[in-house]
Amino acid sequence: MSLADNIFISMCKDILDNGTSTEGEKVRPKWEDGTFAYTIKKFGVVNRYDLSKEFPALTLRRTAIKSCIDEILWIWQKKSNNINDLNSHIWDSWADEDGSIGKAYGYQLAVKHQYKEGMMDQVERVIYDLKNNPYSRRIMTNLYVHQDLHEMNLYPCAYSMTFNVTKKSDSEKLVLNGILNQRSNDILAANNWNVCQYSVLLHMLAQVCGYEVGELVHVIADAHIYDRHIPVIKELIERPTFEAPTFWMNPDVKDFYQFKVEDFELRNYQHGPKVENIPVAV
Repeated sequence: MSLADNIFISMCKDILDNGTSTEGEKVRPKWEDGTFAYTIKKFGVVNRYDLSKEFPALTLRRTAIKSCIDEILWIWQKKSNNINDLNSHIWDSWADEDGSIGKAYGYQLAVKHQYKEGMMDQVERVIYDLKNNPYSRRIMTNLYVHQDLHEMNLYPCAYSMTFNVTKKSDSEKLVLNGILNQRSNDILAANNWNVCQYSVLLHMLAQVCGYEVGELVHVIADAHIYDRHIPVIKELIERPTFEAPTFWMNPDVKDFYQFKVEDFELRNYQHGPKVENIPVAV
């Protein structure tokens, strides 16, 4: 069993056994048929993934790594808020007739800010500090900009990354770690998707800054399983598991903005069957 499978199974069991049901409460999300989408939820779930040991793709089912990477590049590299720049259709429900999701996600990362060192957007600032101030405790991004929330078609779920550089006692090479803060996480539809995305992001930043990759810490304020997902989750966590796949990233890419989806692979990826037709609450 991979470490990611173990973490996922333990988290799901904890939510199902010890979580709080929102059934009958005032909730925002609805299913396509108009009925309210209730959940079982846990507050303050924290999962740690040591990326130096394995890549945390689930083997219980296949995580679509190419689509994951396409979306993280859309947000962090293209800094786009338009679904026409994205190859998947996961954002279609939140886009307007022009394809825009409003002032959300990539839009916020593209906004230039004045720093003492000059004008930079948030991604440029992260890379600048990792290269010039690696032991800074201020290397972070934030997508949850209150003044722009009314112009976002969906408030950011994964809204903040905090980067922190450490060093192993037996090596001079610096290690890049990150904390992903998430206000809300749909465990079936999005949990491992987000984990894989931000693991790839850490690998990318580590490579372009000359670091080794370390830990991804995933902090979830509201970790929930939707009512219609419960039987799917129960079946999923009883499946056989396999060893974690091997992550490959093109070692020749040294510029963050030159990465392409084709520069990443999961090798020897054994996994269970796909979970088909997951209902998504909006």
